[in-house]
Amino acid sequence: MLVAVSQVIKQQFSRKQKLLRSKDGLNSEDYGPFLVISIGTGAPKQTEQYNAKIASKWGALGWLNPLIVVFTQASGDMTDLHMSVFSQAVQSEENYLRIQDDTLSGDESLVDIATQENMVKLREIGENLLAKPASRINLETGCFEPIGDGVTNAEALKEFAKRLSKKRREEAARIIEKPLI
Repeated sequence: MLVAVSQVIKQQFSRKQKLLRSKDGLNSEDYGPFLVISIGTGAPKQTEQYNAKIASKWGALGWLNPLIVVFTQASGDMTDLHMSVFSQAVQSEENYLRIQDDTLSGDESLVDIATQENMVKLREIGENLLAKPASRINLETGCFEPIGDGVTNAEALKEFAKRLSKKRREEAARIIEKPLI
């Protein structure tokens, strides 16, 4: 996702070279068209704590699982952090929505178990996730905090859909109104 957003920003810069020379820098008007929804695949709840005393006895193979966990989670976490920083820096944090469940356990946290039972469980998890409050990273604390007055993920997605549809209609009208040369 971060690569895709970077490409769009790159295109914005090439279309609006004046932004590079502007003394005002970047603002929300320059990135108003960006509506970014990031829906995660879920992550296992991390309850394991490591310390130096325990890690000193692992040996080479003992490090394998903790390293895999760190690398797989770090990528998503860093992307979310970068997107949150960017959207807040250009004062358009309402244009970025991240929906992720990081409380999964057992088979539901694995991406390669396609049994009927697990599919039913994953659907239930998705429905419960839609009912949870929408949240955003507080850049001061690094913690997720609810957005607004108890807005749910489902409500936030509906609002995004309305905004996206409105922007699409405006763009279509602008294209139709352009004179052909």
